[in-house]
Amino acid sequence: MYDPIQDGMPKNVLSVSYKEEKPPNIFSKLVHGFWELKTDIKLPNDFCLHALPDACVNILFNQNDTRIAGVTALRTTYEVLNLGKEFHYVGIQFFPGVWQGNQNETTDSFVGTPYLGDLPLIDTSNKLTQLDFPSKQAVLSELVSQLIERNLVAVNVVTDKILLNLDVIHNVADMAAITQVSSRQLQRTLKSSTGFSPHDFLKVLRLQQSFKQHYLASYADQSHFIHSFRKITGYTPAEYYRKFDV
Repeated sequence: MYDPIQDGMPKNVLSVSYKEEKPPNIFSKLVHGFWELKTDIKLPNDFCLHALPDACVNILFNQNDTRIAGVTALRTTYEVLNLGKEFHYVGIQFFPGVWQGNQNETTDSFVGTPYLGDLPLIDTSNKLTQLDFPSKQAVLSELVSQLIERNLVAVNVVTDKILLNLDVIHNVADMAAITQVSSRQLQRTLKSSTGFSPHDFLKVLRLQQSFKQHYLASYADQSHFIHSFRKITGYTPAEYYRKFDV
């Protein structure tokens, strides 16, 4: 199954911890993982997270200020997120296409303002602050169940087939064949469910796959790989691996 990497954390920064847990099996086609990112002590300098697009949607909770929460997703290029010297975030990462809410309401940058929507995010965040990370899983699972009941989260048949067959998809025509829909229908479906065109969706998935396997499994040649990698991440592969934990 599709397994995007964690966002880029500079190797030279200590005292920042990242944890991730797989969801209960009943959510395995919906949720990639529950995660926590936090400082262990106050840092001397601001911490910048190098966030990479993965076509996933995250619900994010600021545990230092539980009023701040939201739904977020990156598009086709990286974002440098300045998290400051002290932070504590918890989140739910949904697989591509699973989020059924309004794509236009999904912020494409960092969530840094109080949540004013009608989802129970503030109540959930307040419950989470009382718990250590392993104990947070039950609260996050409860929220996923509520979102399923409200039809805001559901298995997307089209994206699910794409993610299950990434190893044999090399172009948009392969995507259409695997999902058994026309190119025009694929365009409409992906745009409405992920916010991506088929071409951009494939670019992001291909980039993520390159961290897990040899680049020639996804790209025509080394030049193509380096050009695409730099365009999405802002670095060449060699530069990225030197700077960030992968």
